[in-house]
Parts: sequence; C-alpha cells; structure tokens
Amino acid sequence: MLIRTEAPADILAIDRLVKAAFDTDAEANLVMKLRENSHLTLSLIACNDEGEVIAHAMFSPVLVEGEDHAWQGLAPVCVKEGYRNQGIAEAVVKEGLSSLLEFGYPVCVVLGDPNYYSRFGFTNAAEHGFECQWNVPEGAFQIVELADGYMKPHSGLIEYCPEFNELG
Repeated sequence: MLIRTEAPADILAIDRLVKAAFDTDAEANLVMKLRENSHLTLSLIACNDEGEVIAHAMFSPVLVEGEDHAWQGLAPVCVKEGYRNQGIAEAVVKEGLSSLLEFGYPVCVVLGDPNYYSRFGFTNAAEHGFECQWNVPEGAFQIVELADGYMKPHSGLIEYCPEFNELG
C-alpha cells in the first residue's frame, strides 16, 4: 500500500470512492467544493498494489474565534468496501497528522467517534475550552495539538470552511 498526496489524475477516483463510501453524495460534493474553492490544505490517498485508490482523507482550514491560526479540520475520511477494518484509515490519518506537523500546522480538529479518534491523540475539545459551530453529540468534537503550546492561549468557537454548512 502506498500513501501519497492526491494528484489531478486521482480526482475522479476519489470522487467515486467518496460517493461509494457514504449514503449520499454530500461528502463527495464537499470534497469537490473544498478543492475547487482552494479550501484544501492536504488530501491524502492510499493505493493498493495495482494503483487503485482505496482510501482518502482530507484536511481543510478552520478558524478560531474568526481568526486563522493555521489550524486544520479532518474530514472526510473513507476507505473502499473490502479494504475496511485493515488499519488503512488509521495509516492515512497518521500520515496526514504527521504531514500537517511537518508543514507547520499545529492543531487539528475532527467530528467523529471519540473511541476511534482517541488513538491519534484527539480529546474532547470542550475540555480545552473549544466549541463546534454546530450542535453535535457530547464528545464528538475533538482536538489534537500537533505542536506543543499552540492550543493553550486560545479558546472559543471553531469554524469550518463555509462548504461544510451545505452538508445539512
């Protein structure tokens, strides 16, 4: 398995993967709009030995109290049916978080299952004084500090790119 950044030739394969992985096309439309509107910071794919795109993870900017501190949001993440529960999503997310740190992005947030995302160091954002722009289940909005000391001086509302508001 190879994990790498997306290339223009991967866009249609990513679109097909995301459409197949979710119940509606909303996430696929989100990925396309984030890319088209230059709100994409990092888009990683995993390919099998034949070069087929089997997983995808995207990171995009978030604001803290309306200010840009180079923080990122992880969403969406998906793996092709038949390749799930093999650690592929975990490998792509770990590679993404490592790359974010290398590129100078100090903090990442995610909306998802705390039991899953805690393996990457994510913790409940509310415990650190942060809130999500949407009403989400307790503990689902999570945060991880990739570089020490960047989270503590901040608190408040974290907002995703406007394209996320179209998810409904």
